[in-house]
Amino acid sequence: MQTLSIADFTVRLAVGLGCGALIGLERQWRARMAGLRTNALVATGATLFVLYAVAANDVGSPTRVASYVVSGVGFLGGGVILREGFHVRGLNTAATLWCSAAVGVLAAAGHLLFALIATATIVGTHLLGRPLGRLIDRDHHVEEDEPQQPYHLQVICRPKTEKYARAQIVQNAASNDITLRGFHTSRADNDTIALTAYLLMDGHAPDRLERLVAELSLQPGVYAVHWYSDDQPSPIPPPDSVSERGNDL
Repeated sequence: MQTLSIADFTVRLAVGLGCGALIGLERQWRARMAGLRTNALVATGATLFVLYAVAANDVGSPTRVASYVVSGVGFLGGGVILREGFHVRGLNTAATLWCSAAVGVLAAAGHLLFALIATATIVGTHLLGRPLGRLIDRDHHVEEDEPQQPYHLQVICRPKTEKYARAQIVQNAASNDITLRGFHTSRADNDTIALTAYLLMDGHAPDRLERLVAELSLQPGVYAVHWYSDDQPSPIPPPDSVSERGNDL
């Protein structure tokens, strides 16, 4: 029965570690949460688990252990996914950790060339994916780190309709990359109120706002919907304030 030699064990482990470090190097360069050490350790751990199964001389063990590695890295990836308001961060980092584990499994199984090809593919995806995405979205001229622009969305409606308008604005903001900073409710007249939502947006702001205006206009009890940027005057005179909610949501 063929056994795993020390030399073969060392070579496979070194390839797994090296490939994970190469993937992590690109992540470290971009100052991501999981950098060189994290990806190197994930790849090394996956390599060691599968190498143990190979050394046990059980034909089915490497495949079973590899499936357990996939499940374990899934929990690890969940730890780097963060939610900030309506934005989710860390998805690319979690996916990279998952890929690093896969590279380690390839190296441990003895497919060293495949592991190197996989490493080049993962790093190339990170290096080329961002500029390619910007090229596809040609109308998106705002850089990722550029501050978002403030906009106001004003809804004139019945008091009973306010909660439905709020819910629709929150739902739309969550699904359209809009940062909702807060709400301001004021009295328009005896039978209507003015609900103002404070938004931060970039990219296709007018298009997204127009779609939101169209959706809100269909709500029963909504009489008018306006939007304007922070440097433009309000479309209606500011009424007497009856309620103020300006905290970040």
